[in-house]
Amino acid sequence: MRHQSIELKKAHLVTAIIIFVLIIDQVSKIYIKTNFEYGKGFLMFGLDWARIHFVENDGMAFGLSFGGVIGKYILSIFRIVLVMVLIYIIRGMIKANESKGLLIAFSLIIAGAIGNIIDSAFYGMIFSETPLYHGGIAQMFPEGGGYAPFLQGKVVDMLYFPMYEGTLPDWVPFRGGKSFSFFNPVFNVADTSISLGVITILVFYRSFFKSEEEIRKEQERLSQEEE
Repeated sequence: MRHQSIELKKAHLVTAIIIFVLIIDQVSKIYIKTNFEYGKGFLMFGLDWARIHFVENDGMAFGLSFGGVIGKYILSIFRIVLVMVLIYIIRGMIKANESKGLLIAFSLIIAGAIGNIIDSAFYGMIFSETPLYHGGIAQMFPEGGGYAPFLQGKVVDMLYFPMYEGTLPDWVPFRGGKSFSFFNPVFNVADTSISLGVITILVFYRSFFKSEEEIRKEQERLSQEEE
């Protein structure tokens, strides 16, 4: 009975994290898309290196693209399958009584993936096209319908942190004398959630991906060192 109670609490934790991240992600995207022209934004806290900068991309995280219409269908389907696999894994982790930290990390990854899936799946159907060069703001639920069919929507990005912008010294090979910007990607809350989840796993929970044989060998090595 106590084990079931722990499982239920962890399931509620996972669900709460996913819902919370999705709300923040979607509210921020819808607000930016319906209030700013493409390429526009503002400084956060008056800092030049921390900006809201509205752009959209056709494919992967951090503004990357992937293979046109067919590539986008493939990517969207891959994301959906990945989320299903991750949900299956996290259900098993809950039953196996894995640590809360690991569950939180997987929850962040799932939430981020779902957040970008929503953009790709539905934004093309519920928004008008965002004008790129002549100004204008996208409309939600336009009379003439959306700008793209199911799974062909664009992902909204807005977080931009150009921490350094300048010119590289002439002695730098190939790029010397050219303009340089450190940390150029424009991303969103969903991308941030995925990155935090992955980094947490890599830093604190790498052992989760080890096989039982690897774990046994590691334990034997530690025991020998103690002797």
